[in-house]
Amino acid sequence: MTRVSFEGQVAVVTGAARGVGELLARKLSARGATVALVGLEPDALEKVARRLHGDSGHWYADVTDHEAMTRVAHEVEERFGKVDIVVANAGVATGGPFVDSDPVVWRRVIEVNLIGSAVTARAFLPVLMESRGYLLQIASLAAITPAPMMTAYCASKAGVEAYAHSLRAEVGYRGVRIGVGYLSWTDTGMVRGADQDDVIRELRQRLPWPADKTYPLGPAVDRLVAGIERRSSHVYGQWWLRGMQGVRGYLPGIVGTVGQREMRRFGTRLEGIRSGLVGAGGTADEEARATHRS
Repeated sequence: MTRVSFEGQVAVVTGAARGVGELLARKLSARGATVALVGLEPDALEKVARRLHGDSGHWYADVTDHEAMTRVAHEVEERFGKVDIVVANAGVATGGPFVDSDPVVWRRVIEVNLIGSAVTARAFLPVLMESRGYLLQIASLAAITPAPMMTAYCASKAGVEAYAHSLRAEVGYRGVRIGVGYLSWTDTGMVRGADQDDVIRELRQRLPWPADKTYPLGPAVDRLVAGIERRSSHVYGQWWLRGMQGVRGYLPGIVGTVGQREMRRFGTRLEGIRSGLVGAGGTADEEARATHRS
């Protein structure tokens, strides 16, 4: 498959303050790309920007805010002259039983992960059409298989996968390539935040191999970079995720049966699970919304 050099390319990465977004920005920059960082933490984004090679910039914006993201798209194009790559990476998560979940937090996961991705694409597609560029939507193993205690996250990631596949059919003839990136449990603040709850950590450790482990961030992001370089339709952060596509039709039935057994096993321990957003990114989102409300 043809590889596209990153030299002279302009890449936008949302959720770039830490984790996948930060490391991806650093690796793209090291390969010659000019990188625009987008997120909710100006100080953290500035620190990331200072570590990048060559020209870069950072923008404060909530990906669910259409006006803000449209402004960012215009300012990035004005500053750098074009946009070649957009990575819709911003995401949040919560865990716990749906029946006990905070409806506001549950909705926020859908808003950031799904609506935020659509807002990002809507803002940047006009400039991507001009450059015949590439949009990579970061999804998850959660898009392929359902999981108990993760209703909002699974729904949002299944949604972005379907949305991206639909969008590919709409904009492909305009020269824009659309990719979906899949990651299993990867060593990020989000996963570490989820693991702070004993029940969720134990449930995850009881998953069948190879989904029962946390994978290092570096190799997963290297795979994303290679997928962007090839403008791939599907990018897999862990080698075995490709094989999950062939069996995904069987997974809801299996998870439904095994999941019931596990829920019964944990019993009353399920009642003490924190219902807020997990990890430092979740904290940043909650703080940004609190500031906006005040």
